Amino acid sequence: MGLITGLFTFLYHFPQIYKWLLKPYYIVSFSMTVAFLLVRKTPGLCEHLSSARDDGNSCEFDWRELEILMFLSAIVMMKNRRATFVMTCKPPLYMGPEYMKYFSDKTIDEELQRDNRVTWIVEFYANWSSECQSFARIFADLSLKYNCAGLRFGKVDIGRYSDISERYRISTSPLSKQLPSLLLFQGGREVMRRPMVDNKGRAVTWTFNEENIIREFNLNELFQKSKKLNKSMSLREKQNSGQPEEGSDELLENSDSNQPTESKKDQ
Repeated sequence: MGLITGLFTFLYHFPQIYKWLLKPYYIVSFSMTVAFLLVRKTPGLCEHLSSARDDGNSCEFDWRELEILMFLSAIVMMKNRRATFVMTCKPPLYMGPEYMKYFSDKTIDEELQRDNRVTWIVEFYANWSSECQSFARIFADLSLKYNCAGLRFGKVDIGRYSDISERYRISTSPLSKQLPSLLLFQGGREVMRRPMVDNKGRAVTWTFNEENIIREFNLNELFQKSKKLNKSMSLREKQNSGQPEEGSDELLENSDSNQPTESKKDQ
């Protein structure tokens, strides 16, 4: 069953893999590999090749060629672990608590630009990616610890909305190292992202754990600033509504708890 699911997943994303492989380097390498196999097995040609086999049969692979082929296959598998997802077991989907806003291709721009005072940390993920599934629990825990009116957490499935991946320049290829990607938005504009992408479009290796995210994105500092924003917003609303000042501290403490939970997908 796992192999069948992996096969259908591979076929579903085959157009993206096809575009990624259409580069001169891979085309030439694949052509030379096929040519070697054909020449070694084609009667009339293989008889003229040299061989280290004891029986002198030059139309069969000798032990040196078999070792080289196995070694190169292992190298390719190790360098492209994400491309071999059909051979691995995915972690279970995270179904625990979270304070998250799920975006669609029609809502992401509107939500990010709705209030310039709000800072957004958005995860760009794909459901089929095992790395994204492993990171889901970490991102959910961060949303429970740091979410407030001025600091919000969101997610968007770029495996489903391919136009968003193109707009934000995030590759969804199984061979890509950009999944997941975390982007920080302030004032509706991207401020930073992890992993970073170099001039050649390659992702810089970065470890997705809670400590790195808190440090790189300055979550503690952002949270303190957001708490001040919450207080000023509450006082302004109170002054505009003309309510008495009694119980103001209690209102400020409960300002975050009265917000609706946004763990449902906005799709």
